Amino acid sequence: MKFWKSILAGLMGAALSVGAQAEKTTLTVYTALETDQLKAYQTAFNEANPDIEIKWVRDSTGVITAKLLAEKANPQADVVWGVAASSLALLDINGMLEPYAPLNLDAIMSQYRDKKTPPAWFGMDVFGATICFNTVEAKKRGIPAPTSWKDLTKPIYKGQIVMPNPASSGTGYFDVNAWLKLWGDDNGKGGGWKYMDALHENIAQYTHSGSKPCNMAASGEYVAGISFEYRGYSNKAKGAPIELIFPKEGLGWDLEAFAIHKGTKHLAAAKKLADWASSKDAMYLYGKNFAITAQPGVAPKLKGIPDDYEQRLVKLDFAESAANRARVLAEWTQRYDGKSEKKK
Repeated sequence: MKFWKSILAGLMGAALSVGAQAEKTTLTVYTALETDQLKAYQTAFNEANPDIEIKWVRDSTGVITAKLLAEKANPQADVVWGVAASSLALLDINGMLEPYAPLNLDAIMSQYRDKKTPPAWFGMDVFGATICFNTVEAKKRGIPAPTSWKDLTKPIYKGQIVMPNPASSGTGYFDVNAWLKLWGDDNGKGGGWKYMDALHENIAQYTHSGSKPCNMAASGEYVAGISFEYRGYSNKAKGAPIELIFPKEGLGWDLEAFAIHKGTKHLAAAKKLADWASSKDAMYLYGKNFAITAQPGVAPKLKGIPDDYEQRLVKLDFAESAANRARVLAEWTQRYDGKSEKKK
């Protein structure tokens, strides 16, 4: 009798386990988060929400943005997490986002979230421009450290600079956007384009990743890589012989941000993810990677990031950035795409 009770108990346990598995919800999450960040965020979320699985679809910002727009008539994503706010503003213009006010919205600074009520998206953290400068290779070649963007147009840097392609990289796009803000656009005739014409003479390659220029500078392949502060900070922390340079004219930037995709069949689960992604626990994790989080005062200061970092960020209008995106990228591609790395 005990034998049969044992068998029966085992069968019931198996059935309950299968039932629990069947009740799990899988969210398809489109992201441009760095691959070395995904596990920590997912693990922390699942500790609080073990009944929701995340299926990541990851690529660079420009690629993810283009993919989402191409899928507008037949959306595949439930959530967009860790994609530039300027891209989310573009999706919002196209009516592709589900407005939602997460539980922790009031703690998020107003400048780092959509202005509508409820918001279509909210920010996680700021990712801003930096130049990763290899001090060892520079010394060998007698190349001085730049202090400004305009320094990079000097002949001594010819062939020694790599930067991201703005059509595929959010980092590249915020650089271009910042230079146009600083020196003028004027539909391709302004000072920002004149600056990029001069910079182009010294560019060795435009990469399709915002991290890659810093990685290339860290390895000594090139002296200067225009990148963003997380990749510079993490490479330097691993011992790379680089200095992080924050040009004095001002820094391009964007927000890693979160939104629910309109039409998701898992709205309740998507809202749970939004609630967690806006929480203090999440902000603490973001702050391990970035100097500025959307909730202030949560994360410790990152070593090597200037105290006035936030004040150096150029003024940015996400809606304007989204509206100008197609025109700016078409102009940039026509002028400079010949030096872009080959797409795999």
